[in-house]
Amino acid sequence: MTVTSTAPVREAESAALSRSDAVIAGLPTLATGPTVEVRDPATDTVIAAIADATVAQALDAVATADEAGSQWARTPARTRADVLRRWYELLMERREDVAVLITREMGKPLVEARAEVAYGADFVRWYSEEAVRPRGDARELPLGGAQMIARRAPVGLSVLITPWNFPLAMATRKIAPALAAGCSVVVKPAALTPLTTIFAVELARQAGVPDGLINVVTTNSASQFSEAVLRDPRVRKVSFTGSTSVGRTLLRLAAENILRSSMELGGNAPLIVFDDADLDRAVTGAFHAKMRNGGQSCIAANRIFVQDGIADAFVEGLTEKMANVVVANGLADGVGMGPLIDERAVASMSRLVADAVDRGAALHTGGTQPEGPGYFYAPTVLGDVPPDAEVANTEIFGPVAAVQRFGTENEVIRRANDTELGLAGYVFTESLDRALNVADRLETGLVGINQGVPSNAAAPFGGIKQSGLGREGSAEGLEEYQSIRFYNIARRATH
Repeated sequence: MTVTSTAPVREAESAALSRSDAVIAGLPTLATGPTVEVRDPATDTVIAAIADATVAQALDAVATADEAGSQWARTPARTRADVLRRWYELLMERREDVAVLITREMGKPLVEARAEVAYGADFVRWYSEEAVRPRGDARELPLGGAQMIARRAPVGLSVLITPWNFPLAMATRKIAPALAAGCSVVVKPAALTPLTTIFAVELARQAGVPDGLINVVTTNSASQFSEAVLRDPRVRKVSFTGSTSVGRTLLRLAAENILRSSMELGGNAPLIVFDDADLDRAVTGAFHAKMRNGGQSCIAANRIFVQDGIADAFVEGLTEKMANVVVANGLADGVGMGPLIDERAVASMSRLVADAVDRGAALHTGGTQPEGPGYFYAPTVLGDVPPDAEVANTEIFGPVAAVQRFGTENEVIRRANDTELGLAGYVFTESLDRALNVADRLETGLVGINQGVPSNAAAPFGGIKQSGLGREGSAEGLEEYQSIRFYNIARRATH
């Protein structure tokens, strides 16, 4: 690990940093009362204070969205598509401002923040194209005498709850398909990273999204927001990305109004490296699967299983890559990893590493916390991690690579599937048969084969088991915001 000094903030700082308001009920609300403080995790300084919405304001946002949604649902698909396309273009025009804002409030290096802007904007572009391709069906009744038509309609007012780790992409991945389908939305970004969402929604407004269609509610009380809003009968859909425990709570609330629900929940991704894997490709793929966003990703490689014959060489190669990561303020040049999101994340890494070493794991690099300010933790490689270590049985969500050895394919499949979660998995092997057979046997919603970054806007993203419900991205992501309606049209017989 290399640590550089904290860099000064670039002159290209986003104008959104100077905002002290949130968009409540479609309109700016000045932060004259209680506020949500947004901190730069690289410096532990407050960079903005925005309105902490009350329950009444959240319900006002629901009312505004409900009113705007009825008109938007009747708007031609081509019009919706054109607005989304212009939003995409504005995001790309302001991509450096958006990237700097992501780095300031979340911490990831600028190079990763720029990649998130491209990734997040791509959802807007994708759904601008999907908006004009609504699926439907028409066919004869098998008994004759009638025509059956199945069509897609907007599901209705959608509540979107997004996490802090990808503040642009997780918002656009939900907002864009909702708008494409003809729905209005109330968005609650994470209290740690609301600025990117506020700025992105302002760009959407400039692109022509009608006032009141997208409502951003910022609050320190997520539970009060959810309990009030999800019980409102005007709400017809909830989409959430976050922990499985919170997802369970939201599903219980959603059950009261029978809300259409999409849940992208926790991950415990196995990454499996077989003896016949290309070593360089496996090390590079594992590094990206582990270290994207500093390991703060729901699809991050969590349990790294390496077959006995290649294990020593793999650990050596991964250790070299991890030890050479430059850790610093993400605004500095050449940074490979920024800070973690807060002090709780740093404490969690320290606890997991200490427990693993106490149980017999080998510490190959890292395991230290650089001096502050900021919430930094060194990229860490643990080898020969015992199966009873906490790091082998929990979602790490940080830059700690925990490597375990295995002997046979059947053994590693059993160990990989020994979890209640099933979001992502990874397989590295030069055998096509083995790659596909293992991928088929993994109990996960997506699998990266010989690569560490499997998600994109054109692919259906989501998990199985307790990693969630529904899919985001691709055509399937649009369907999450649509209801299927069926018309039975009688036909008069002719003679």
